[in-house]
Amino acid sequence: MARFNVNFISYNLVRAVDITVIVPSVTCPECMTRDGAKPSHTPKEKYPVLYLLHGFANNHATWGGYARVELFAEEHQIAVVMLSAENKAYRNQPNGGDRFFDFVSEELPEFIKGYFPISDRPEDTYIAGLSMGGYGTFIHGFSHPERFAAMCPLSAAVSMGRRDGEEFDPTTDPESLAEGIAKSGKKFPKLYIACGKQDFLYDANVKFRDKLRSLGADVTWDETEEHGHEWRFWDLELERALKWLPRTDAYAGSARKV
Repeated sequence: MARFNVNFISYNLVRAVDITVIVPSVTCPECMTRDGAKPSHTPKEKYPVLYLLHGFANNHATWGGYARVELFAEEHQIAVVMLSAENKAYRNQPNGGDRFFDFVSEELPEFIKGYFPISDRPEDTYIAGLSMGGYGTFIHGFSHPERFAAMCPLSAAVSMGRRDGEEFDPTTDPESLAEGIAKSGKKFPKLYIACGKQDFLYDANVKFRDKLRSLGADVTWDETEEHGHEWRFWDLELERALKWLPRTDAYAGSARKV
C-alpha cells in the first residue's frame, strides 16, 4: 500500500489543502513469493478510483483512522481519494464563500489524474461517502451522472439540501437532481445505498431509496438490524460496497493477499 498525504494550493479554494491518496502497490506476500514473478512498482494499467467523502466534523484523515480503507483498497486494487470539505457539505458557499462543489467536481479530479496513475474513464470512476459525505455523493453523482459508474452513499444525510432557514436550491437537493436525470432521459449511475436500522437517518434513506427506484434508478440496498450512525457500520459497508462495485478495469476480479 502506498499512502500519499498531499498538500497543494487549490485555485478554487484559494489556499493550501490537504488530501490523502491511497494507491495500490507491492505487498509483502508479493515480495516473499518464490514463484519467479518479479514485483514491480510500475502498474500494468491505470487504476480505477473511488472518491471517498467524509462526514460532518471529519476531514481527509478520518476514514483512514476509523475504517480499514487501506486494506480494502489494496485487496481490491483500487485507488482511493479523500479530501477535507470542513462542514460545508461539498457545496459552493453563498456570497463568494468557499467553492467546495467546484473543487470536488472539477479541480480535484484534474489534480489526481495529472499526478497519479489514475484512469480517466467514467466506467472506472466511483464516489462514496458517509452521512454528510453521503449527501455529497448524491449531489455530485446526480449533477454529473455521466462521470461515474457507481455511487455508494452510506447513512446519507439526504435532506441537507432542504434545511430550515436556507433558501431552497434545486441544484443542491438530491431529490430534485434525481428527478432532473429521469426527466432528461440520462442514465443513473448504479447505486449502493446502505443504512443501519438504528440510525436516525434510516427512514429518510428508505424513503429516498424508494423514490429513486420509482424514477428508474438501479438501486442495491443494504441494512443491518443492530447498527446506528457509527463507524462499525461504515467499515462493514465500505468493504461490501467495494466488492459490489461494477468493475471493468484491468484489475477487476483479482483480489490480492495483503
